Amino acid sequence: MKNGKIALVGNPNSGKTTFFNVLTGSNQHVGNWPGVTVEKKEGRFTYEKIEYQVVDLPGTYSLGAFSEDEMIARDYILTGDADVIINVIDASNIERNLYLTTQLLEMEKNIVIALNMTDEAERRNIKFDIKELSRKLGIPVIPTIAYKNTGIEEVIQAAIDAINEERTYKNPLRYNEHVEHHIEHIEEILKDTVLPYPVRWTAIKIVEGDSKIMDRLEESGVGESSISKIKDFYKFHSKDSFELDIIDSRYAFAHKAAENTVIRPEKETVTLTDKLDKMFTNKYLGIPAFAAVMLIVFQLTFAVGEELLGGIAADLIDGLGGWLENLLVLFNAPDLMVSFVVDGIINGVGAVIEFVPLIAVLYLLLGFLEDSGYMARAAYVWDDLMRRFGLQGRAFIPMIIGFGCNVPGIMATRTLDNKKDRMIAMLIIPFMSCGAKLPIYSMFIAAFFSKHGGLILFTLYALGVLVALITAKLLNRTLFPGESSYFIMELPPFRIPTVRNVLRNMWDNVWGFIQRAGTIIFLVITFLWVLAVFPVSAEPYSQFSYLGRIGTFLVPLFQPAGFGTWQEAVALFAGIPAKEAVVGTLGMLYAGQYMEEGVILVNAIKMHFTSLTALSYMVMVLLYTPCAATLAIIAKETKSIKWPTIVAVITFALAWVAAVAVFQIGTLLGFG
Repeated sequence: MKNGKIALVGNPNSGKTTFFNVLTGSNQHVGNWPGVTVEKKEGRFTYEKIEYQVVDLPGTYSLGAFSEDEMIARDYILTGDADVIINVIDASNIERNLYLTTQLLEMEKNIVIALNMTDEAERRNIKFDIKELSRKLGIPVIPTIAYKNTGIEEVIQAAIDAINEERTYKNPLRYNEHVEHHIEHIEEILKDTVLPYPVRWTAIKIVEGDSKIMDRLEESGVGESSISKIKDFYKFHSKDSFELDIIDSRYAFAHKAAENTVIRPEKETVTLTDKLDKMFTNKYLGIPAFAAVMLIVFQLTFAVGEELLGGIAADLIDGLGGWLENLLVLFNAPDLMVSFVVDGIINGVGAVIEFVPLIAVLYLLLGFLEDSGYMARAAYVWDDLMRRFGLQGRAFIPMIIGFGCNVPGIMATRTLDNKKDRMIAMLIIPFMSCGAKLPIYSMFIAAFFSKHGGLILFTLYALGVLVALITAKLLNRTLFPGESSYFIMELPPFRIPTVRNVLRNMWDNVWGFIQRAGTIIFLVITFLWVLAVFPVSAEPYSQFSYLGRIGTFLVPLFQPAGFGTWQEAVALFAGIPAKEAVVGTLGMLYAGQYMEEGVILVNAIKMHFTSLTALSYMVMVLLYTPCAATLAIIAKETKSIKWPTIVAVITFALAWVAAVAVFQIGTLLGFG
């Protein structure tokens, strides 16, 4: 036996990620594909003392040339880097999933099918003739229930057998006579040419009219004579459409494979999913239901994460600060060291760490919604509204991801089919309230709006979405006119979330938050602490320190919005490297200012803000310049410094106008 590399391929919501997690356990890492920013998941597992590598390819409905995800999955499979491909299929939607399988068969690769979620199919009284299905496809088919770890070992064994035997499969799919004639013609042209891909597959893609295949052939050094003949073929058949013939043949093959091997009941079983979908995907109730669900999420986030667990975290941080201060004093540590440890690290970085429970609860609830199948329905019901603003419903998925962090949200725009949708989605995602802004909101909510915490959170998130949609409409009418592409999505059945998946999602996000607190925020706070305690001629943390002078210079800019002290101004600019630094900066500065009184952060906030200025400050934080990592990823995605510069300037200006409007209108209405 030998080790090898396994690629996982499947439609979105087929259970592929669950399959990957079960295979690899904790032995996995996430990076980027070479040259692009789409996430690349890799992991390892050991079977009979031999280690195997697993690559989780992006979920896709086809292997065309429309989105970056499709191109990445297709190119990876074609390079031959993977020894075997495990095609994960949703058993309850088998014919739709088999369309992707037909494209894999066209590539003539080593394939094993994991017929996943067979328990969902059984609930619908769907039965399978596995042996006959395997015979028709010419590849192994193994029923699995990934989240229950059922059938996984059998799939592994089939994949290892395929690796050891180095099997190759001939494409069993044949097209109509007219299409086959042209495929054979192209094969004849390419027969003596060294190609990076299988000859028949290349011929199929040329006849299909694949827009990217010629670029790939020219890049790989295919001879000019062959390229010229292929271009002549394109020119001669430019008005012919063989693409639909080939697509029809794939669906016909999938239908024939499922015929008599997938036995459905004469009368469809009405499941819980069907009943719930009547409400959650209803044209009129879908969006209100989504709003209600998210309001409940934010209420629970604040009630459990802040009011219940937040106080415990704050007490632990305060206790640690007191213990360290006494220890340093006991050892006669210099005053500057005591100030740095207590005011800088504990009250600065520690003020951010205090919100870990809040972050954990939010991601736990969002992970629950995602794993239950609800978030797919959220994207579906938003499709109609999104189209009115010039986007497709699928663009709502990167926006939802942006609630966690804008960076992966922007990366997720690669799944959109055309450049227009990608650019607009990329430019509006910074308006989504990422997890880094949550500690800032929570700090002000705890000080002024604790009785309505969930409602305030919901309003801020909703305001971000509203501003994003209005911006999308403006971009659609000005910089990026044109129609949006169609939105096709398979809705997974509602299911009980897997504890392992939900906890893993929560931990990945919480750990990322902690890592930022220990690196970027620590560096920002350290730099600001130095500016706050020097020069030695000035009183530390005063208006006459270097930091105080910088803040004083910035004060006039923010006075129209109601927050005109130098600490508040400095904190906003500290938030540009990382938004969590806003809390850390205020925690450090207020700790230094009220050192002797022992005033806690929430009370210091009450001394410097009113409920109205707190509201305008939160609106400023919601809309203003995104963090440095987000700007960097926009630059990388657009391959231009122009767009992140535009985003940085426009968002800051828009945030300033909105914050000023909130304060000035609130003052006129007597809320000052």
